[in-house]
Amino acid sequence: MLPREPYKGLTRKLVLAFDVGTTFSGVSYCILDPGEVPVIRGVARYPAQEHVGGDSKIPSIVYYDLQGEVRAVGAEALQEHIIEQAEDEGWVRLEWWKLHLRAKHLASSHIREDDIPPLPRGKSAVQVLADFMLYLFQCARTYIQESHLNLWRSVENSIEFVLTHPNGWEGPQQQQIRRAVELAGLIPSKQEQSHVHLLTEGEASLHFCVTNVIASDVFSKTPIAVSDYADEEEDQSGSQGVVIVDAGGGTIDLSAYSMKLSPTSFEEIAPAECCLQGSVFVTRRAHTLLQKKLLGSNYSSPEMIAQMTSIFDKSTKLRFRKPDEPSYIKFGTTRDKDTKYGIRSGQLKLVGRDIADLFEPSIEAIIEAFKQQIRVASTPVNFVFLVGGFAASDWLFARLQEYFQPLGISFCRPDAHVNKAVADGAVSFYIDHLVSSRVARATYGIECYTQYNSQNLGHQARQHTCFIDNTGELCIPNRFESILPKGTQVSELREFRKPFVCARKSLIACTSHSTDIMCYKGALQEPQWLDVERPSFSTLCTINADLQELSRTLRPKKSALDQSKYYQIEFEVIILFGHTELKAQISWKDKGVEMR
Repeated sequence: MLPREPYKGLTRKLVLAFDVGTTFSGVSYCILDPGEVPVIRGVARYPAQEHVGGDSKIPSIVYYDLQGEVRAVGAEALQEHIIEQAEDEGWVRLEWWKLHLRAKHLASSHIREDDIPPLPRGKSAVQVLADFMLYLFQCARTYIQESHLNLWRSVENSIEFVLTHPNGWEGPQQQQIRRAVELAGLIPSKQEQSHVHLLTEGEASLHFCVTNVIASDVFSKTPIAVSDYADEEEDQSGSQGVVIVDAGGGTIDLSAYSMKLSPTSFEEIAPAECCLQGSVFVTRRAHTLLQKKLLGSNYSSPEMIAQMTSIFDKSTKLRFRKPDEPSYIKFGTTRDKDTKYGIRSGQLKLVGRDIADLFEPSIEAIIEAFKQQIRVASTPVNFVFLVGGFAASDWLFARLQEYFQPLGISFCRPDAHVNKAVADGAVSFYIDHLVSSRVARATYGIECYTQYNSQNLGHQARQHTCFIDNTGELCIPNRFESILPKGTQVSELREFRKPFVCARKSLIACTSHSTDIMCYKGALQEPQWLDVERPSFSTLCTINADLQELSRTLRPKKSALDQSKYYQIEFEVIILFGHTELKAQISWKDKGVEMR
């Protein structure tokens, strides 16, 4: 286990981490007591749950009635009397609803909107997330109250929330999560957002692996080259490359780090990868396979196909190990028989190779994402860890091992409860904070215009877009000015900034300024124009600056064209990316003092 120092804070605090997954969700927590060594625990009991233990999770299912009220959540939604009542009263059952929040830039041609159950009328995905998080919070509160007598009252106003999300989710999705926290009433006001910490599932899983595997005695016997030299180049050569594959229900996240073990520290060495190829898509492909196989039989009704798909999801998929042996879906009684379609004694026989093919797109996505990471990684990769609910599949593990072994890469599936890796790791992130730098996943910058240069070929091609700005100069619009290029390794305190100038005709127009931070996800190394690969650009956020004080110090200038008056604002755009969320600021000088 990772050795921890006693908590140095002055007052007791509770850390609550929510892992809201596409198929299953869980909560871990830690009570931080001054002078005590922190211990990470999991919420191990939920209402109506049969299985109780350290790896407890609940299905991410919500029932809404016709008025849009929550009627059942999690394991409660699987109770027979709830299912009956839901049918009688026309409740809406929601599962896989997290996919409605997915980042639109992720490759998702294999997903049709009707693959995901529709949201109830009048409910947004953010509202569903809020309802679900409130339920998780209530379960955690009850469990902590029952497990730690007289403790809750001392921490209920001192809670730090750590919420995880797929690697591919960025600014817009992070804002949705923060909005859901407010809607759920987990924090009393927007001002309390400082107590909400967002984290990628990949980085959370890294912390879990460090705590449970990498820092363990078994792993420490593996030869690890650790340099004692202070020189940076020597240090780099002593690092080991580690990739975490977090295979979940909806997404598969890959995160690459360089690792040093004395003291334990990590730096991200490649942009995080995220594929929409989690275990639910194996189940979706099984649904299509069953529809084709049973077409024309007495077992082809949508209800029967849905029942068989559900059984495949819960048992056949997990048990599958060998493509040269048949697999079975046990769905009926001994009276169910149709040998033409491979049905005997209530069992449907499936060719093993067909089942293996259902996994193949997910396996190929992992291998392709891994290849992309090692192409750009600054440190050779020595270890790969497979975690997440999908990691329970022996076939997935065997196929990936088949790929990694010839490369001389150690491939490991931690034997601890891998399905609680994200929740436990999220608490560890708050306590241990092991990652010191991260890699920009895209190129970030702003839209601007630039002075026309008749010698520049790019300018010549856009001559028809020229205009005269307020200073009287001939300019070209649609310029993209990069501030933070993709692949840049960013330490937590490092700032990326660039100076800009804007000219306004009146002083009133100078009292405020707003700038959109844009993100480029295309293939160009140095994107320069917004009219090239326009779909690859998106707006992440808008920064607004109050410049009233500055505007009082501005003096008029004269246009080069007609001597008309204008005012010039000089400012810098600053991007900070070292933490788990991108932050952007505008800075300017007021009487020689930098303001933000």
